Amino acid sequence: MGAIFINSSPKLSCNLRYIYNPQIIFLKMKMLVTGGAGFIGSWVVDYLIKAGHKVAVVDNLSTGSINNLNKKANFYKIDITDKKLKSVFEKERPDYVFHLAAQINVRKSIQEPIEDANINILGSLNILNNCVKYGVKKIIFSSTGGAIYDEDAPIPVSENQNAYPKSPYGIAKLTVENYIKFFKLANNLDYTILRYSNVYGPRQNNKSEAGVVSIFINNIISNKECVINGTGNQTRDYIYVKDVAEANLIALHSGGTFNVGTGKEISVNELLARISSLMKKKASYKHAEAITGELLRSALDSSKLKSAGWSQKYFLDDGLKETIDFFVHKENQ
Repeated sequence: MGAIFINSSPKLSCNLRYIYNPQIIFLKMKMLVTGGAGFIGSWVVDYLIKAGHKVAVVDNLSTGSINNLNKKANFYKIDITDKKLKSVFEKERPDYVFHLAAQINVRKSIQEPIEDANINILGSLNILNNCVKYGVKKIIFSSTGGAIYDEDAPIPVSENQNAYPKSPYGIAKLTVENYIKFFKLANNLDYTILRYSNVYGPRQNNKSEAGVVSIFINNIISNKECVINGTGNQTRDYIYVKDVAEANLIALHSGGTFNVGTGKEISVNELLARISSLMKKKASYKHAEAITGELLRSALDSSKLKSAGWSQKYFLDDGLKETIDFFVHKENQ
């Protein structure tokens, strides 16, 4: 991997100081982002392009949107399970692959585990095989921290805790992590695994249960009732999407498995109250049955990622304000 070594200089932009090791600037690389028209993936694409890299995007647009896509990226509308995916690798010859394309709905994985496994496991194997065949240096895989750890693990959970997923979605993500480690042993394919907590922010898909923040915001805007599953006392660790995009760039020069979260628990009830307060509009809500396979508590310890140079830049209210502004503006267009 080509790199030039320099002394820290005031001419170096703040973004590059944050994204990379202060003593290393990577030369322009060819990147392939699966799911690059999706919520998180499109932000990763934006940050890679801003850092000067050439980016290609693979997305079937099942949950992503062409409106999210950076115009400087080469776009291929193709499913990660499709055998024709090899033609993208053959043409683009990426140095690095950021694998974010996935079936992201935990409840759907419970209802349709075969479909979930087909996309999240077999689709990932298709990507891994092409990485090896076309000489990719490294794969950065977006995994889950909110659906993978043992429910009894101490909060906030570190990467050293046992993985014991309770949903097909979490099982599939852990399976892909293990396949990636196998490909490292068998084919020397380098990797970084990022285990996200609950990601929120602009462009979040409000059609999926994974997007509770965007669902609440859009329901309040539209004067619709918000649905809280269970008591609402269950907690989650909400991380802003721009902080997650930065973590993906950190992953270029850091290997292994990293949690990406704030380490702080927020209950669903408190989240709705925060959003309602920031929007200065009372939220109508009701409680529904709890969902099988969902954890009662979740928060991630990101100390390891912080030691690699990452830091949380957006705290909850700041991120929620930007997210609210995005959806209010979108509604008024």
